[in-house]
Amino acid sequence: MGGVTSSMAAKFAFFPPNPASYGVTVDATGKLRMTEVANHDNVDVLKVKTKRGTEIVAVYVKNPTAKLTLLYSHGNAADLGQMYDLFSEISIHLRVNLMGYDYSGYGQSTGKPTEQNTYADIEAAYECLRQTYGVKEEDIILYGQSVGSGPTLDLASRLSRLRAVVLHSPILSGLRVMYPVKRTYWFDIYKNIDKIPLVKCPVLVIHGTKDDVVDCSHGKQLWELCKEKYEPLWVKDGNHCDLELYPEYIKHLKKFILAVEKSGHLRSGSAGSMDQMDNAKNSVDSRPRQSIDHREKSRSSTDHREKPRESTDRKEKSRASTDKRERSKKSMDSMEKTNIIAEQPERARNSIDRFGEMMRSAVLCNIDCFKPVGTKV
Repeated sequence: MGGVTSSMAAKFAFFPPNPASYGVTVDATGKLRMTEVANHDNVDVLKVKTKRGTEIVAVYVKNPTAKLTLLYSHGNAADLGQMYDLFSEISIHLRVNLMGYDYSGYGQSTGKPTEQNTYADIEAAYECLRQTYGVKEEDIILYGQSVGSGPTLDLASRLSRLRAVVLHSPILSGLRVMYPVKRTYWFDIYKNIDKIPLVKCPVLVIHGTKDDVVDCSHGKQLWELCKEKYEPLWVKDGNHCDLELYPEYIKHLKKFILAVEKSGHLRSGSAGSMDQMDNAKNSVDSRPRQSIDHREKSRSSTDHREKPRESTDRKEKSRASTDKRERSKKSMDSMEKTNIIAEQPERARNSIDRFGEMMRSAVLCNIDCFKPVGTKV
């Protein structure tokens, strides 16, 4: 019975685009190239073996001004072909290197999408960053969108020196999206609610207040359980698939990246004090990891729903303590604008709103991605 239930849960969670939106070919120089997308010299296409025997496709977008690297786990019903332009824009606007990958069974990656395969997939992408590109753990930010919050938090819970984590429309767990359960069941998938307290680095949570797929309460409860809280972004009227279209999305991310560039960790519990930072705490957790993917005792501290919090996407009042940060932000924006003009002269950026315009026609997730067939919305 348990195996059947687990299998059913997996079917609710994974919807790889069919057919894939891109192909992979080898050019005259022997390099891998993606078809159906524009080729850029600063983008590497790779095939990476996982410990579970599958081969995943990944892209590595290089930014010569980057100090940090984003490892992006995308949402449902999307693949690298659909995310390609967004990845390039994020790399430019945030001044980061970015690696995105397709889960097993997505795009041109082999195998089938399962919870355990996605854990192996993100591990393989992470090891590729470290071994192929020489990126240090403390210079990596894990970014998980929707279903991607599962592999993101699984990996983050096992790494002690990560720079930061971003959770974009995250889920408490697969089962909790469909049913308001009060405890963790062994057959549930992506038990983020139990893994988030194990994350040692600063966590930014972004969620839309009108998300009709994964209720905003998921993001708020995960934020409550973070050890190192960063000022969250509750996007007013934002839904599950459109947060990139809101100007505050990229602005808040830029502020977060600037903050974690300056320091490895924020002071624990200082959610509203972004300028209060401590020196990096790089102690390695040598304790053996106990699996939390099997039967677990219910945690009373995570059962209750959190009280509604005042949205942070409202206009902030002028505060003297933010002057220094704002001057740094303006300086960063000026440098970034110069960089964008140099790299893409035909794309002079007049407004941050155009950041998400290329995504308007792309389907980045399935609105019914967590709902069983036949369920009425």
